[in-house]
Amino acid sequence: MVVVLQAAVAGFSLEVMSSVRAYVAGEALWSRSQKNAVYSLNRYLHSGEPSQFAQYRAALAVPIGDEFARWALERDPVDVEAARIGFLQGGNHPDDVPGLIWLFRYFNRVSFLQDAIREWAATDPMLLELSIFGEVIRSELENGPIQDDDRLQFLSSRLSELNTQFTVHANRFSTVLGEGSRAIKLTLTFINIVTAATLILLLIWHTRRLVLQRQAFEDALHAEKERLAWQASHDWLTGLANRRAFEARLQGELDNAAAGPLTLILLDLDQFKNVNDSCGHLAGDRLLCQVARLLQHHRQSYDLVARLGGDEFGLILPQCSPSNAVDIAERLRRSLELFSFAWDDRCFAVTASIGVACIADRTTTLEDAMRRADAACYRAKEKGRNRVQVDGGRSDVVVVAARPREAVAARG
Repeated sequence: MVVVLQAAVAGFSLEVMSSVRAYVAGEALWSRSQKNAVYSLNRYLHSGEPSQFAQYRAALAVPIGDEFARWALERDPVDVEAARIGFLQGGNHPDDVPGLIWLFRYFNRVSFLQDAIREWAATDPMLLELSIFGEVIRSELENGPIQDDDRLQFLSSRLSELNTQFTVHANRFSTVLGEGSRAIKLTLTFINIVTAATLILLLIWHTRRLVLQRQAFEDALHAEKERLAWQASHDWLTGLANRRAFEARLQGELDNAAAGPLTLILLDLDQFKNVNDSCGHLAGDRLLCQVARLLQHHRQSYDLVARLGGDEFGLILPQCSPSNAVDIAERLRRSLELFSFAWDDRCFAVTASIGVACIADRTTTLEDAMRRADAACYRAKEKGRNRVQVDGGRSDVVVVAARPREAVAARG
């Protein structure tokens, strides 16, 4: 669209300028032929040579042809073929004739062309008079040279007057065409500049729009990739990291030999099945979400809390000494013990069995670390639930005593 519009404007400008140039060239032929006609007839008047009369007729045919073309274009309807014949008789180049006809037909109401046509039409009576003069002089010279000096002087003076009149109108015609062509040049130049500037702005706007669309697409694609990556590494229900992300983080911590002590905590809810069986899965999901928020409370930014599946959760605590790890695990146990889950006017006690594995040797494999924490959690369940069990990597494990749920309830 941009290229076609610019090409159309440029083509229109070239056509107008070419047509105006054709009128300027035609005006030169028109005015010169009128002068030649008067000059040849004046010489014929004094010499009586037939060759001079033939030159007069040939010169007079040029403005008469142009006059005939103008009349054809002023008719309703326009006679294009008659106009073409007239312009050709006027000595115009065949390639210029279509432009002469086109400009006259569609731009004859433009001020400069109206003025030029007015000067052109003003010579019609003079051409008629010149034609009559030629026939009169020819008829008088058929009987020999004119002997009456007064008659000869009158005819010669009248031809001189006609020449002066032709010159005045020709000069005006030339001046109007010159001014019009300069005005058209400036106008078309301005139009082309405005069009080019508009198209450039349009291209800039369109390019910017494409860039913004591309940026929006890339942002949407990036957001979708992040969303998919988040979904691939997080639990859809609780928003915690999933097992895949948990194991990847644990492997990264194990591979970092320069890091400090590392603690791995696995936590398994004790009464989750009761909630699911008595209140349904929706209640179970609500409980898991509340437990997830509780586990995230007061965690460091570099700690990782994950839901490993079902009612099983895991924590990775980098740079955490064994004593701190036991304190953290105990605080988590007590927070869950004091937590009460309500659903449909029913309250459920929630406790957890927690296994802690303190890893000092970074050559430990991921499977071994998980096995140790899982074994500690299993032993916590075997020993009565609602307790923390620490696996220090030896066959004998340290059991952290915990108050049974019944004792807490009795105190309440």
